[in-house]
Amino acid sequence: MADKVTSLDVARMAGVSQSAVSRVFTPGASVSPKTAEKVREAASALGYRPNVLARSLITGKSRMIGLVVAYLDNYFYPEALEKLSNALQAEGYHVLMFMASQTAGNIDQVLREILDYQVDGIVMASVAMSSDLARQCQEAGVPVVLFNRSQDEEGLSSVTSDNYEGGRKAADLLVKTGHRRIGYIAGWPGASTQRDREAGFRAGLKDAGFEIAAYGHGNFQTDDAKKAAREMFGTEQRPDGVFVATDHMAIAVMDVLRSELGLDVPGDVSVIGFDDVPPAAWSAYNLTTLRQCANRMVGATVEMLMQNIRDTGTGPRRIKFEAPLVLRGTVRNSEGYE
Repeated sequence: MADKVTSLDVARMAGVSQSAVSRVFTPGASVSPKTAEKVREAASALGYRPNVLARSLITGKSRMIGLVVAYLDNYFYPEALEKLSNALQAEGYHVLMFMASQTAGNIDQVLREILDYQVDGIVMASVAMSSDLARQCQEAGVPVVLFNRSQDEEGLSSVTSDNYEGGRKAADLLVKTGHRRIGYIAGWPGASTQRDREAGFRAGLKDAGFEIAAYGHGNFQTDDAKKAAREMFGTEQRPDGVFVATDHMAIAVMDVLRSELGLDVPGDVSVIGFDDVPPAAWSAYNLTTLRQCANRMVGATVEMLMQNIRDTGTGPRRIKFEAPLVLRGTVRNSEGYE
């Protein structure tokens, strides 16, 4: 078996110091283009690969970010997570993705495993964490940023849309376009996004002298959303408009309304979603929705995480981005709405 090629071998062939070889393969390190070219040519000729794990033991930095996600059913997350992974890689970090269920015990177990990998930071997408584990991460010097979730704990940073104001916008649109019996299909009750969207929607209706006339539990699940639609619209007292907490549930609701119940959208019932996922713009759905600005949310998440990694004394921040209303074809009488 041939001896393993080391950085010293590369340094000798390239005619540079061993530390120069290390700098070439360290993201963000300062090295001249000429030196980098000589080192990479020598490394290629020798078949050298840097030992990232060994380097992390020396530097105390793994250059890895733990990314935790609970589910990928919502079309918003695959696209947002791809953008997030690409942005972190552009900063010189590798991404370790972990799947977790919505239960606190499961999430805490996953996060303990992540800490065992000596990650430099953690992004929690679509999941929450216990206050005890948040404290452990803080004591370990591992910054955490919540993506598309928020929590009451003061020590956690988060990046979200302004879900409350988004809910108010949905209520305002339905009321001002003449809807009088208005329904709501909720997401998972433990999610801050669900809580804030519903709270804003209720507040907007109340300001106009209305309240939710029909309520369904979609739990961010397609099958649950379909069941809620059947129950809500399978009666004579069906709503004439409905706000659904996410687009992927709204699309499932529209399928039930049209294909199973024979209702016209928006002639018989208007539908509003939230997220503005790609299928929302397809001609088959043409869904009116509130847009989550994924690029801005990803950019803020990465910037906040990098700042916290560089300076562990940086205080927590909570950033909210406006969720603009995207008018398409599923709300009647919306022409000219402002």
